[in-house]
Amino acid sequence: MEHQLARKPRVLCLHAFRISGKIFEKQTEVWPEFVRETMDLVFIDAPFPAEGGSGVQGEFDPPYYEWFQFNQDFSEHRNFDECIAYIEDCMIRMGPFDGLLGFSQGAFLSAALPGMQAEGVALTSVPKIKFVMLICGGKFGGSNFSSPKLAQNAFSSPIECPSLHFLGEKDIGLTNGIELLDSFVDPVVINHPQGHVVPKLDEKGLETMIKFIEKVHQELL
Repeated sequence: MEHQLARKPRVLCLHAFRISGKIFEKQTEVWPEFVRETMDLVFIDAPFPAEGGSGVQGEFDPPYYEWFQFNQDFSEHRNFDECIAYIEDCMIRMGPFDGLLGFSQGAFLSAALPGMQAEGVALTSVPKIKFVMLICGGKFGGSNFSSPKLAQNAFSSPIECPSLHFLGEKDIGLTNGIELLDSFVDPVVINHPQGHVVPKLDEKGLETMIKFIEKVHQELL
Protein backbone atom coordinates (compact mmCIF):
# COMPACT_ATOMS: atom_id res chain seq x y z
CA MET A 1 0.00 0.00 0.00
CA GLU A 2 1.18 3.48 -0.75
CA HIS A 3 0.64 4.91 2.71
CA GLN A 4 0.86 3.73 6.28
CA LEU A 5 -2.33 3.96 8.28
CA ALA A 6 -2.64 4.32 12.02
CA ARG A 7 -3.49 0.72 12.90
CA LYS A 8 -3.69 -2.61 11.15
CA PRO A 9 -7.06 -4.38 11.35
CA ARG A 10 -6.76 -7.19 13.89
CA VAL A 11 -8.33 -10.33 12.45
CA LEU A 12 -9.28 -13.59 14.15
CA CYS A 13 -8.73 -16.46 11.69
CA LEU A 14 -10.96 -19.54 11.88
CA HIS A 15 -9.63 -22.57 10.02
CA ALA A 16 -11.43 -25.28 8.05
CA PHE A 17 -12.78 -28.60 9.36
CA ARG A 18 -10.11 -30.92 10.74
CA ILE A 19 -7.05 -28.77 10.18
CA SER A 20 -5.47 -26.26 12.60
CA GLY A 21 -4.60 -22.63 13.02
CA LYS A 22 -0.99 -23.36 12.07
CA ILE A 23 -2.10 -25.10 8.86
CA PHE A 24 -4.48 -22.28 7.96
CA GLU A 25 -1.69 -19.77 8.43
CA LYS A 26 0.46 -21.83 6.06
CA GLN A 27 -2.41 -22.00 3.55
CA THR A 28 -2.71 -18.21 3.45
CA GLU A 29 0.91 -17.96 2.31
CA VAL A 30 -0.38 -18.26 -1.27
CA TRP A 31 -1.25 -14.57 -0.84
CA PRO A 32 1.65 -12.12 -1.23
CA GLU A 33 3.38 -11.18 1.98
CA PHE A 34 2.66 -7.48 1.46
CA VAL A 35 -1.08 -8.25 1.44
CA ARG A 36 -0.94 -10.40 4.58
CA GLU A 37 1.10 -7.76 6.36
CA THR A 38 -1.64 -5.17 5.95
CA MET A 39 -3.54 -7.07 8.66
CA ASP A 40 -2.73 -8.40 12.11
CA LEU A 41 -3.78 -12.02 11.55
CA VAL A 42 -4.29 -14.22 14.63
CA PHE A 43 -4.72 -17.95 13.95
CA ILE A 44 -6.26 -20.16 16.61
CA ASP A 45 -7.09 -23.87 16.87
CA ALA A 46 -10.70 -25.02 17.11
CA PRO A 47 -11.69 -26.37 20.53
CA PHE A 48 -12.23 -30.04 19.65
CA PRO A 49 -9.69 -32.64 18.44
CA ALA A 50 -10.66 -34.15 15.08
CA GLU A 51 -12.95 -37.15 15.48
CA GLY A 52 -11.94 -38.61 12.11
CA GLY A 53 -9.50 -38.32 9.24
CA SER A 54 -8.40 -35.02 7.78
CA GLY A 55 -8.48 -34.07 4.11
CA VAL A 56 -4.97 -32.65 4.45
CA GLN A 57 -3.31 -35.82 5.82
CA GLY A 58 -0.08 -36.38 3.95
CA GLU A 59 0.16 -32.69 3.09
CA PHE A 60 0.17 -31.21 6.60
CA ASP A 61 1.09 -32.92 9.86
CA PRO A 62 -1.41 -33.33 12.73
CA PRO A 63 -2.83 -32.42 15.18
CA TYR A 64 -6.13 -31.51 13.52
CA TYR A 65 -9.14 -29.82 15.10
CA GLU A 66 -12.83 -29.17 14.41
CA TRP A 67 -15.12 -26.36 15.56
CA PHE A 68 -18.21 -28.51 16.11
CA GLN A 69 -19.60 -31.84 14.92
CA PHE A 70 -22.52 -32.72 12.65
CA ASN A 71 -24.27 -35.78 11.23
CA GLN A 72 -24.02 -37.03 7.65
CA ASP A 73 -26.75 -34.84 6.17
CA PHE A 74 -25.81 -31.74 8.23
CA SER A 75 -29.20 -31.76 9.96
CA GLU A 76 -27.89 -32.12 13.52
CA HIS A 77 -25.01 -30.45 15.34
CA ARG A 78 -23.02 -31.16 18.50
CA ASN A 79 -20.98 -28.78 20.62
CA PHE A 80 -22.04 -25.70 18.65
CA ASP A 81 -22.86 -23.59 21.71
CA GLU A 82 -19.54 -24.61 23.27
CA CYS A 83 -17.76 -23.59 20.06
CA ILE A 84 -19.31 -20.11 20.11
CA ALA A 85 -18.41 -19.65 23.78
CA TYR A 86 -14.83 -20.74 23.01
CA ILE A 87 -14.52 -18.19 20.18
CA GLU A 88 -15.80 -15.41 22.42
CA ASP A 89 -13.34 -16.40 25.14
CA CYS A 90 -10.48 -16.26 22.61
CA MET A 91 -11.64 -12.81 21.48
CA ILE A 92 -11.71 -11.60 25.09
CA ARG A 93 -8.25 -12.99 25.89
CA MET A 94 -6.48 -12.12 22.62
CA GLY A 95 -8.46 -9.15 21.34
CA PRO A 96 -9.92 -6.77 20.72
CA PHE A 97 -10.51 -7.91 17.14
CA ASP A 98 -11.87 -5.91 14.22
CA GLY A 99 -12.82 -8.71 11.86
CA LEU A 100 -12.92 -12.40 11.03
CA LEU A 101 -11.25 -14.48 8.33
CA GLY A 102 -12.83 -17.91 7.89
CA PHE A 103 -12.19 -20.89 5.65
CA SER A 104 -14.87 -23.58 5.04
CA GLN A 105 -16.27 -24.57 8.47
CA GLY A 106 -14.57 -21.47 9.85
CA ALA A 107 -16.25 -19.39 7.12
CA PHE A 108 -19.69 -20.73 8.04
CA LEU A 109 -19.03 -19.53 11.59
CA SER A 110 -17.58 -16.20 10.49
CA ALA A 111 -20.59 -15.54 8.25
CA ALA A 112 -23.08 -16.25 11.04
CA LEU A 113 -21.38 -14.46 13.93
CA PRO A 114 -22.22 -10.83 12.97
CA GLY A 115 -25.94 -11.66 12.86
CA MET A 116 -25.72 -13.68 16.07
CA GLN A 117 -23.92 -10.79 17.73
CA ALA A 118 -26.55 -8.31 16.52
CA GLU A 119 -29.26 -10.56 17.91
CA GLY A 120 -27.51 -10.70 21.28
CA VAL A 121 -26.95 -14.46 21.43
CA ALA A 122 -23.17 -14.46 20.82
CA LEU A 123 -20.10 -12.26 21.28
CA THR A 124 -21.93 -10.04 23.77
CA SER A 125 -18.74 -9.27 25.71
CA VAL A 126 -16.57 -8.13 22.79
CA PRO A 127 -16.65 -5.20 20.33
CA LYS A 128 -18.85 -5.35 17.24
CA ILE A 129 -17.44 -7.30 14.31
CA LYS A 130 -16.55 -4.71 11.67
CA PHE A 131 -15.93 -6.98 8.66
CA VAL A 132 -15.63 -10.61 7.54
CA MET A 133 -13.61 -12.39 4.85
CA LEU A 134 -15.08 -15.72 3.81
CA ILE A 135 -13.32 -18.48 1.85
CA CYS A 136 -15.54 -21.37 0.71
CA GLY A 137 -18.33 -20.17 2.97
CA GLY A 138 -22.03 -20.91 3.27
CA LYS A 139 -24.97 -20.22 5.55
CA PHE A 140 -26.60 -22.11 8.36
CA GLY A 141 -30.22 -22.63 7.42
CA GLY A 142 -29.43 -22.53 3.72
CA SER A 143 -30.54 -25.08 1.15
CA ASN A 144 -27.84 -27.61 2.10
CA PHE A 145 -27.29 -27.01 5.82
CA SER A 146 -29.68 -26.85 8.73
CA SER A 147 -29.07 -24.29 11.44
CA PRO A 148 -27.97 -24.94 15.01
CA LYS A 149 -30.56 -23.49 17.39
CA LEU A 150 -28.26 -20.71 18.56
CA ALA A 151 -27.74 -19.54 14.95
CA GLN A 152 -31.29 -19.96 13.68
CA ASN A 153 -31.85 -16.20 13.36
CA ALA A 154 -28.32 -15.29 12.25
CA PHE A 155 -29.54 -14.36 8.77
CA SER A 156 -33.05 -13.17 9.60
CA SER A 157 -31.99 -9.60 8.79
CA PRO A 158 -29.57 -8.45 6.07
CA ILE A 159 -25.98 -8.40 7.37
CA GLU A 160 -24.63 -4.86 7.04
CA CYS A 161 -21.12 -5.89 8.06
CA PRO A 162 -18.70 -5.41 5.10
CA SER A 163 -17.86 -8.79 3.59
CA LEU A 164 -15.31 -10.20 1.14
CA HIS A 165 -16.26 -13.54 -0.43
CA PHE A 166 -13.86 -15.89 -2.27
CA LEU A 167 -15.79 -18.11 -4.72
CA GLY A 168 -14.01 -20.97 -6.49
CA GLU A 169 -15.26 -22.16 -9.87
CA LYS A 170 -14.32 -25.77 -9.02
CA ASP A 171 -15.40 -25.65 -5.37
CA ILE A 172 -17.83 -28.47 -4.54
CA GLY A 173 -19.58 -26.02 -2.21
CA LEU A 174 -19.80 -23.15 -4.70
CA THR A 175 -23.60 -23.00 -4.54
CA ASN A 176 -23.37 -22.50 -0.76
CA GLY A 177 -21.05 -19.55 -1.24
CA ILE A 178 -23.27 -17.99 -3.90
CA GLU A 179 -26.33 -18.45 -1.71
CA LEU A 180 -24.56 -16.67 1.14
CA LEU A 181 -24.13 -13.48 -0.89
CA ASP A 182 -27.83 -12.67 -0.61
CA SER A 183 -27.51 -12.40 3.17
CA PHE A 184 -25.06 -9.48 3.04
CA VAL A 185 -26.00 -5.92 2.14
CA ASP A 186 -23.02 -5.12 -0.08
CA PRO A 187 -20.83 -8.21 -0.60
CA VAL A 188 -17.49 -7.87 -2.39
CA VAL A 189 -16.68 -10.97 -4.45
CA ILE A 190 -13.43 -12.47 -5.73
CA ASN A 191 -14.06 -15.21 -8.29
CA HIS A 192 -11.24 -17.65 -9.01
CA PRO A 193 -10.86 -20.85 -11.08
CA GLN A 194 -9.73 -23.09 -8.20
CA GLY A 195 -11.56 -25.46 -5.87
CA HIS A 196 -12.11 -25.79 -2.12
CA VAL A 197 -8.85 -24.06 -1.20
CA VAL A 198 -7.38 -20.80 -0.01
CA PRO A 199 -6.87 -19.45 -3.53
CA LYS A 200 -3.93 -17.90 -5.24
CA LEU A 201 -5.14 -14.63 -6.67
CA ASP A 202 -4.63 -13.07 -10.07
CA GLU A 203 -4.02 -9.36 -10.53
CA LYS A 204 -7.73 -8.52 -10.47
CA GLY A 205 -8.34 -10.60 -7.34
CA LEU A 206 -5.41 -9.01 -5.53
CA GLU A 207 -6.63 -5.55 -6.48
CA THR A 208 -10.10 -6.34 -5.12
CA MET A 209 -8.69 -7.71 -1.87
CA ILE A 210 -6.37 -4.72 -1.38
CA LYS A 211 -9.20 -2.26 -1.97
CA PHE A 212 -11.37 -4.09 0.55
CA ILE A 213 -8.62 -4.01 3.20
CA GLU A 214 -7.89 -0.35 2.49
CA LYS A 215 -11.57 0.48 3.03
CA VAL A 216 -11.49 -1.41 6.32
CA HIS A 217 -8.35 0.53 7.30
CA GLN A 218 -10.04 3.82 6.58
CA GLU A 219 -13.05 2.94 8.71
CA LEU A 220 -10.76 2.20 11.66
CA LEU A 221 -9.22 5.69 11.59
